[in-house]
Parts: sequence; C-alpha cells; structure tokens
Amino acid sequence: MSDIVKKEVKRTSIGGQALIEGIMMKGPDKIATAVRKPDGEIEIKESKINQLFKNRFFKLPLIRGSFVLIDSLVNGIKELMFSAEFYGEDYEEDALDRFLKKIFKDNADTAIIYVSVIIALVFSVGIFILLPTLLTNFLKYVITNTFLLNLTEGIVRVGLFVGYVYLISKLNDIKRVFMYHGAEHKTIHCYEHGEELTVENVRKYSTLHPRCGTSFMINVLLISILVFSFFGWPNPSMRLIIRLVMLPVIAGISYELNRFVGKCDYNNKLAKVIAYPGFQIQKITTSEPDDSMMEVAIAAMTRVIPQNGEDDEW
Repeated sequence: MSDIVKKEVKRTSIGGQALIEGIMMKGPDKIATAVRKPDGEIEIKESKINQLFKNRFFKLPLIRGSFVLIDSLVNGIKELMFSAEFYGEDYEEDALDRFLKKIFKDNADTAIIYVSVIIALVFSVGIFILLPTLLTNFLKYVITNTFLLNLTEGIVRVGLFVGYVYLISKLNDIKRVFMYHGAEHKTIHCYEHGEELTVENVRKYSTLHPRCGTSFMINVLLISILVFSFFGWPNPSMRLIIRLVMLPVIAGISYELNRFVGKCDYNNKLAKVIAYPGFQIQKITTSEPDDSMMEVAIAAMTRVIPQNGEDDEW
C-alpha cells in the first residue's frame, strides 16, 4: 500500500462502479450516476437506495456479503444500461429483450435488469467455479492428495479470472472503463483525506483502493481454495453441489475480510498481506484517468456525500 497516501481523515462507506463513459457512486442514502454525453455535457441521475437491504438481518456479519454482492450487481447493471443509452444509437433489441417486453410490458426494464443479473451469475459460476473443478478432475489419477487437487483447482480458477480480466483490458472500450475506475478510486481517496473535490486534488491520489470490488472478487477465489479443501474430493456431482452451496459462505467471509482491511491502518502487516492480491489485480482493472473523467467522478461523488458526516463512516 506504499503508493497510497496514509493520513486519512475518515474511511467512507461510499463506493462506486465505472460505467460506459461514466461512474456510479453509492452513498448511505442514494445513488448518483454521472455520464459524459457525446456532446461533452455531464448527465446526472439520482435514485434512492433499496430500503430492503437496510434491514438489520441483511447487515449481519457473514450474511451481509452475499446480499451486498447481489445488490451491487443489480445496481451496476441498472446504471450500466442507463449509461449505454447515450452511446447506443446502433443498438438493436435481441429476441430476449423483445420477449421480456412482451411478457412484462411496463415492468420490462426491471425484468431485463434481473434477468441480466441471473445471466451474469450463471456465467460467472460456470466459468470460474464449475469449469475449474471439471478440468482439475482429469488430474485426479495423477494427483492423489485431496488438498493438492483443491489447490490445483484454485490455481486454475484464479488463472482463468486473471486471464479474462487481462484479455478484456486490451479492448479499447474497456480501457476507458478502467480509466473511469481509476477516477472513481482517486475521488474516494481525495474525499477520505478531507480535501476539496477538485481535479487538481483528485489527480494526485492512487488508482488503487483497498475496498474495491475487484479485491473482493479475488478474495472469493482464494478463500474458496481453503473452504473447498475441507470437503475432500468427492464425485463430480457432489463436488459441484458443494461448491454452489458454499458460495454464499465464501462471499460472506470475503466481504468481512474486505471490511477488516478497510478499517485497518495501512501499516497493519496482516491487512497488507490480505490486500496484496487485490491490489495486483487492480493494476489491471484501473488506469490513470484524464481530467474529464475525474470531473465525472467528482460530479457523482458530490451528490451522495451525506450532510451528516457520520452517516457514511465505514
């Protein structure tokens, strides 16, 4: 964490997501999405937080991680669709969109969001959870130790994830998304250090942040190695069931680790060890933004900062 300024005024619960030419920031009370339109103007949309997830049950340790992940996916896809509207002149509805609009009519947009979340979850589970265990199964006659089999599966899983992230980072559109991701982190750092949110102040901060969703994802993959090892190496069907059933538990543990790192001093040795893998991935998923991108991040951030400074304490 050496490239992150260490003297913070506060740790904020405000988080964000990079979009198509824009950024979403989520505060304690509302979500603000800022998008740089083709004409250069910044369009800003504000929306209320889903009150369901403010229930005490959804804030319980270990349980809250899974619900935070689902909530983030829903909000992320919703705001991604909003940002895409400004750059989708050539977009044509596919058969699924037409089907959902026919069935759900006025609620079609909501249906599309939740179907997109389900598709994203199925894709992620299939590629990064099920595929590695099926591939590793071919080595069970060579590797007889169950822990080594689970370790090999974990290495394959992490390799697929890192390879996927690296490959998409080479796409021009994704390069810009990752630059906006960097702008999001810089802006949050600037706010946490108590400085006025200006481009000049934001520019000097790091694109890496310990409470990033990318760090959460890599923690999920790494913790899964340890958790799955407790169940040995049963037959493929049982192994797939175990991995699906344990996913919420792994997500819960990963989220609590992210919270722990977020609360620790940057000189804490254990926090440094836990944060290290996430920072390495963030070096791929974040890039130095230009000034116009930082302006977008600031526009979104200023809309979600609560009047009471204690409301967004991490």
